[in-house]
Amino acid sequence: MTHGHEVLHMMEGNTYSSNEELIEAIIQKFGTEERFYTCSTNDMTASELVAFLNERGKFMPSKDNGFTVDTSKVCNH
Repeated sequence: MTHGHEVLHMMEGNTYSSNEELIEAIIQKFGTEERFYTCSTNDMTASELVAFLNERGKFMPSKDNGFTVDTSKVCNH
C-alpha cells in the first residue's frame, strides 16, 4: 500500500489536463492493483484517491489550463 503523499510528490512539476489523466499516470507508476492510504483513510483505488485529494483541496490550477499539486497543502509528517 502506498501513502497518498507519494502521489502528491509525483505530481510536483507536472500538469494534468483531467482527473482521468492523473489516474492513468498513477496507475502507470504504481500499478493497476496498488491501493493507497492517507492519514485518515485507507484501501483506496487510484480513482478514489484522486477524488479524495481533490475534495480536500490538494490540487490547484496550472498555467496551461490543467491542474497540479498545491504544495502548500501537503502535510509534512
